[in-house]
Amino acid sequence: MRKRCNRKHWAPVNPIALAISGATITTEADLDKLRMRELAAIEAFAKGNATPHDFRDVCDLLNVAETMGQMGIGPEVLPVCQGVQESLLKAKDQYESDGRMTLTAAGLKGMRDLYEFHDLQRTAVDRSTYERAIKRTGDRIRSSHPDVRVLA
Repeated sequence: MRKRCNRKHWAPVNPIALAISGATITTEADLDKLRMRELAAIEAFAKGNATPHDFRDVCDLLNVAETMGQMGIGPEVLPVCQGVQESLLKAKDQYESDGRMTLTAAGLKGMRDLYEFHDLQRTAVDRSTYERAIKRTGDRIRSSHPDVRVLA
C-alpha cells in the first residue's frame, strides 16, 4: 500500500478580501475601543487615581506614536513624546515613593497633545501600516533596542 500525505487542509482564505482589508483604513469600531481605553487612562491621570494599568495604556500609546513618528508618519510628534516620557518617569518615581500617580499640568497637556497627534497618525494610514508600526514597536521592546527606556 502506498503512503499518503496527511497534510492538514486549512479553511480557504480569500486573498482578495485579505488584501482589501489590509489596504483600507482601520474601522471606526476598532478605533473607538482604542480611543476609549486611552482617554480613560488620561482621565485617570487627570483625576489623580491612575493605576499601573492606566500607566501601561499610556506607555503603549507613547511607544506606537514614537515608532510611527520615526517611520516618517507625523514626525512632529517626537518632541511631544519626549516630554510625555519624562512626565511618565516622574509619575513612576512618585508611585514608587507614595503610591499615587499624578502629573503636572504641563505633563497632562503633553499627554493630551500626544493623544491628538497619535489619533491623526493612525487615521492617516491604512490598517496594514498601522499594524506594521505596532509590530515594529513590540519587536523593538523585545529586542532591548538601545533607544528603548523601560518605564514600567
